Amino acid sequence: MTNRRDFIKQSSLAAGALWIPNFLKPFEKFAPEEYRNLVIIQLSGGNDGLNTLIPFDNDIYYNSRPGISITKDKILKLNSGLGFHPAMAGLQGLYNDGLMCIINNVGYPNPSRSHFRSMDIWQTASDADQYKSTGWLGRYLDSSCSECNNPYLALELDQTLSLALKGDSKKGIAVNNPQQLYNQTREPFFKELKDLESSHEHDNAAYLYKTVAETYASAEYIFETSKIYKNSFEYPKNNLAKQLKEIASFIGSGLKTRVYYASLGGFDTHAGQLNRQENLLKQFSESTTAFIQNLKSIDKLNDTLVMVFSEFGRRVSQNASGGTDHGTANNVFILGSKLKKQGMYNDMPDLKNLDEGDLKYQIDFRNIYASLLSKWLKADSSKILGADFEYLNFI
Repeated sequence: MTNRRDFIKQSSLAAGALWIPNFLKPFEKFAPEEYRNLVIIQLSGGNDGLNTLIPFDNDIYYNSRPGISITKDKILKLNSGLGFHPAMAGLQGLYNDGLMCIINNVGYPNPSRSHFRSMDIWQTASDADQYKSTGWLGRYLDSSCSECNNPYLALELDQTLSLALKGDSKKGIAVNNPQQLYNQTREPFFKELKDLESSHEHDNAAYLYKTVAETYASAEYIFETSKIYKNSFEYPKNNLAKQLKEIASFIGSGLKTRVYYASLGGFDTHAGQLNRQENLLKQFSESTTAFIQNLKSIDKLNDTLVMVFSEFGRRVSQNASGGTDHGTANNVFILGSKLKKQGMYNDMPDLKNLDEGDLKYQIDFRNIYASLLSKWLKADSSKILGADFEYLNFI
């Protein structure tokens, strides 16, 4: 018999990567008439937006970056003034096909240049001087969907769960591999714990017992359902591609999940930026392009919207190490086939009007969140974000 000491010792598995909220069982029975998916791709480390979407006719760009600017002949031109990094040919194709909207100069007031703090701000949708313990998508789960009383599940393709997906009463689940999750919950330890009485004199222990029982039941649903669609679509060989292929498999199998979360790290390019960012942007572009094409091939692109963000951009001028330091405003990419605004949503960055060497933000990132919550997920954005933010017209 498992004793309490053994349980508390081993409970980090249930309390960490395997967060399963109590709404997994109800949502198995619910099939909405219109089922939309939101996929978030996080570029961690602060991607250099100016070398991603390049103002190739702007002399200030070249004068500020004599060692790391991208020469005009290599840039993948999108319009008369902006073009993609040459490693992003796949995304250029999606842009030309009308499947992308680029929102420039996205940020927030009084920006933080700390990776951890700025990421917390983006994930919780807080003000710069405000600290929240719940994420904007977690609060979406708490709030219940507009069609029913059962909130939807959110899945992160990782070993641990980001703050963005943690609510007060409900949380998403981190699933790196459905079969691995299933196998873990079939260990004798889990089988024994799932049958234990969930009531306990200590609330935390009772919650953990309950979480283990729900994890056991839900892992089977995720594993068995995800096998319905055998995904043979070809993806590149990298971690982001692996995450996105898994998400496409979930969507193709009819898994009743509303929000998916994926990430690609390594964008903190203080030194030797040219080669590092080129490799990362190639992974991002090729993986995302394969994902969009995969969804289109199984007729799921109309039901899916993708948002790509990074916690901040980089400074306009390069540093002495052939890189760029932490900046502020950046671009956000929205991908899908249901866009009302295709191409550039707003003007390119103004390199003449800087804030101590940094780009000035024009659009608060929470305007994007409010638009996604209200227009795509049909949720009460004011309740979730704690304030009224003007909707944007990209969807």
